[in-house]
Amino acid sequence: MTRAERVRTGLDVEVRASIQPAGSPARIPVLLDCDPGHDDALAITLALARPELDVLGITTVGGNAPLAETTRNALRILALLDRADVPVAAGLAAPLERPLEIALEVHGTSGLDGADLPEPASEVRPEGALEFLRATLATAPAPVTLIPTGPLTNIAHLLRTYPALAPKIAHVCLMGGAMYEGNWTPAAEFNIWVDPEAARIVFRSGLPITMVGLDVTHKALFREPDIERLLALGTPVAKVFADLLRFFARFHRDRYGWDGSPIHDAVAVAHVAVPGLVRTERYHVDVETTGELTRGRTVVDFRGVPGAPPNVDVALDIDRSRFVDLLIEAVAQYR
Repeated sequence: MTRAERVRTGLDVEVRASIQPAGSPARIPVLLDCDPGHDDALAITLALARPELDVLGITTVGGNAPLAETTRNALRILALLDRADVPVAAGLAAPLERPLEIALEVHGTSGLDGADLPEPASEVRPEGALEFLRATLATAPAPVTLIPTGPLTNIAHLLRTYPALAPKIAHVCLMGGAMYEGNWTPAAEFNIWVDPEAARIVFRSGLPITMVGLDVTHKALFREPDIERLLALGTPVAKVFADLLRFFARFHRDRYGWDGSPIHDAVAVAHVAVPGLVRTERYHVDVETTGELTRGRTVVDFRGVPGAPPNVDVALDIDRSRFVDLLIEAVAQYR
């Protein structure tokens, strides 16, 4: 019986109980907000595979591809993993104040080109991301960690619409920004550049925030020997991810000359699940919204200017080999 069939027949409660043995540490409740995306696909897989995390749902946003595609891609990844029980809610299709610009040359026309993925095995939630997030946070027995790995549009919309829910958010561990270098422009990382106004709202929210940016994700390369390790698993799911990663690597080979691709979004998930994998330092961070050349720049005060107290834990380094092991271990759980 598939996981989706267990949900329909009322047996999923037993499945959830079996995942966490009596007396084991409490799992961290998380909500993923994403724009799949090759690296988002691995982030979803890692989050669902890690025993430390309890994935309450997935919300989608326009970013790497238009919203219709990112939502469909989330559903397709869940179908691939036989996890159609995980709720998916579609969020905002465009940034708060700007038209959407997508990463067509990075992720392809579908947002997830390069592999044969199954069709969705479940439907998107009818209430949409904002109400799904509101209801999930309001009824959660403990504060929830948000892991946004696309533009921060949905999270900013939530904070503006329901500010009283802020105490229900334990932590925002986002993939985005950079201390030194951009990837979409010389100054800015893509997720922040797409919707800098939303990013500024989140960074100024006063919530506990970790910024997993390019300074660390560009060290988290998945190289050709790592893809061969995936293929050695001998499963259909591993073959799909190998195909996706080889497609994703083409852009990074052409743009940077790298022998692999950075799995940006999965680093944010890994940081929540496995403390110590990523090294962070605490700094004051704000977002540039109006600069002609610096739109989307995450301005990190690493010198400690008076009057700018630290507000963000900034990721700086990662144990790459352990990170790759985590990804391969995650994929190995699915057949």
